Amino acid sequence: MATEKRMGVCNLCEAICGLEITIEGREVVGVRGNPADPLSRGHVCPKGVAIGDVYADPDRLRRPVRRVGEGPDARWEEIGWDEAFDLVADRLAAVIHEHGDDALGVYLGNPNAHSLGSMTHGTAMFKSFRTRNRYSATSVDQLPHQLVAHLMFGHQLFLPIPDIDRTSWFLVIGANPMASNGSLMTVPDFPQRVRDLHARGGRMVVIDPRRTETAKVADEHHFVRPGTDAWVLLAMLHVLTAEAQPDGGPSVAAYADGLATVVDLVADFTPERAEAMSGLPAGEVRRLARELAAADAGVVYSRIGVSAGPWGTVCQWAVNCLNILTGNLDRVGGAMFTTPAIDAVGTGLIGRGHHDAWRSRVRDLPETAGELPVSALREEIETPGAGQVRAVLTVAGNPVLSTPDGARLDTALRGLDFMAAVDIYVNETTRHADVILPPTTALERDHYDLVFHLLAVRDTARFTPAVFEKEADQRHDWQIFREITLRTTARLERRAPLKKRLVQRARLTASPTFLIGQLLRRGSSGVTLKKLRARPQGIDLGPLRGGQLPARLPSRGKRVDLAPDLVVRDVARLAAVEAPADDGLLLIGRRHQRDCNSWMHNSERLTRGRPRHQLLMNPADLADRDIADGSRVRVTSRVGSVEVDVAASDDLMPGVVSLPHGYGHARDGVRMERSREVPGVSVNDLTDPELLDVSGNAALNGVPVAVTAC
Repeated sequence: MATEKRMGVCNLCEAICGLEITIEGREVVGVRGNPADPLSRGHVCPKGVAIGDVYADPDRLRRPVRRVGEGPDARWEEIGWDEAFDLVADRLAAVIHEHGDDALGVYLGNPNAHSLGSMTHGTAMFKSFRTRNRYSATSVDQLPHQLVAHLMFGHQLFLPIPDIDRTSWFLVIGANPMASNGSLMTVPDFPQRVRDLHARGGRMVVIDPRRTETAKVADEHHFVRPGTDAWVLLAMLHVLTAEAQPDGGPSVAAYADGLATVVDLVADFTPERAEAMSGLPAGEVRRLARELAAADAGVVYSRIGVSAGPWGTVCQWAVNCLNILTGNLDRVGGAMFTTPAIDAVGTGLIGRGHHDAWRSRVRDLPETAGELPVSALREEIETPGAGQVRAVLTVAGNPVLSTPDGARLDTALRGLDFMAAVDIYVNETTRHADVILPPTTALERDHYDLVFHLLAVRDTARFTPAVFEKEADQRHDWQIFREITLRTTARLERRAPLKKRLVQRARLTASPTFLIGQLLRRGSSGVTLKKLRARPQGIDLGPLRGGQLPARLPSRGKRVDLAPDLVVRDVARLAAVEAPADDGLLLIGRRHQRDCNSWMHNSERLTRGRPRHQLLMNPADLADRDIADGSRVRVTSRVGSVEVDVAASDDLMPGVVSLPHGYGHARDGVRMERSREVPGVSVNDLTDPELLDVSGNAALNGVPVAVTAC
């Protein structure tokens, strides 16, 4: 059979690397990075090389299945698409009719942001459900970043991006782009970009409780106690505002309000207090602040180690303030804003966001951007009363593994009246579904990145046609969303005005590719779908551009709010926190470049090699507890315990232990990753749903635990 090469894209993570894919018929026989791609420049990580494994995975579902029976005796039988759609619509409508709109809970996993069809049609489906019980992976991942962007700049996705290709001083806090390829900073080929930074005389500094892969290529690394980054960042602001400055003190652009409030807020957050809380010496805090201020182009970047902590919102606010007060916002080499061919912010494709428009029924937690914290999902299912969640629809998500106290959520899902899932796998979560509707995979559908071009370190545009035609008995995700929406709405007999109904049907019937063409025409870049089809490797729109503010500010007054009320109140709450005791252990997560959150652990290409499932622990902490390296240990938190192998590592700060995120494991004798025995446990059987940032984001890092020998 003849081989041919196709242009492809890896949408498994935020790096969106361009690929050259060699195929024989309907089989992938080779994958390499595309050197002509203007953003990824030939880079590809092991996940990208394994993208064909998802397409060919024998565990993958290709047609709808219905669960027959309960418990260990349950089995799955294939059914037709019309039968599956009608079953889902009938049961969802019945629950809503009997118990009200809020009886339906919906959950979106991370892969939704990586799917064009989900971005164009999934949002319409979820808006058609009038439930307030909306949840997503956002509140275990990035919610503080989005909330702070909304409060300070006027839009939840107007996020400053580090101009890594031109900066000279790069401070990384709680992020590991060597493993993640960047997050809320689309930065493929990060290793080469760091080498380029060093070649032009620049420096990278990392602050993290673990000596990560990124820390190992940095110019310097500093340990910090988990959950205390806020004191370090506020102390750096204290140095910038309290020390005598040659020009008389800090100043900000004329479009920024609230500098005096910032100065007052950080007045008592001295470097000495930061040392007492974090373990980072006061002298180092002062030096880092002064180096940032003195750099000709500097930028501070934080990610999930900070945002998934107890003070994520304060931390991200402080990061923005550091970049603003040093003059590094909206300037070359600093924190800049992209100018994508399709501006999801400027076009209104993604809403501005809001906060505390309603609250959860059980724990009175505020919503953000129309979603409640996913830490509340389990209690909303278990707690009787008006508004109790009785049916759940999940899309490309596995919250049993990826959200706090997954073991109890696993139990709660068993008690639902009905559950449906749009997913290609039977996993720890979807095994509770009555119906699973599997969409096509990345190689079988057209792709354009609406989100990650918005977050990239360089402005580019790329449209990637499907590598393989879908088979006749398959459905794209957008087709699944269309059918669920139209059929459920019809059963609910919600008679919207005729014009509105016709517009909804037309939008849901139009393909994502057609909609991309329309959105490109509305932009000012000159990029069209025709041009992108002619250049499938992508079109380079150039480096990020400075001097865009205040004109591009999405806030209605074109102002930056340096002191949002919510942040001011939380800094006051932070000020009352006492120094921690040093006798306990704190748990943090970690990720590996060969892992993709809670899935792809059944790809032998990715799971072979040295084991990486162990609990990492400092040798001194092992010795204090008389635990042998390589032995089996029990890790216990307030909500649960797991048994796992332990490995000694000097890369961990004393008093800190680390488990990787997302490993599947057996529950009730059922192993979800059936094609390969994957060791490890779910760290989220230990994380605590009671530990939340003010935004509602789960505090997955800094969880108190005890470790004992088994």
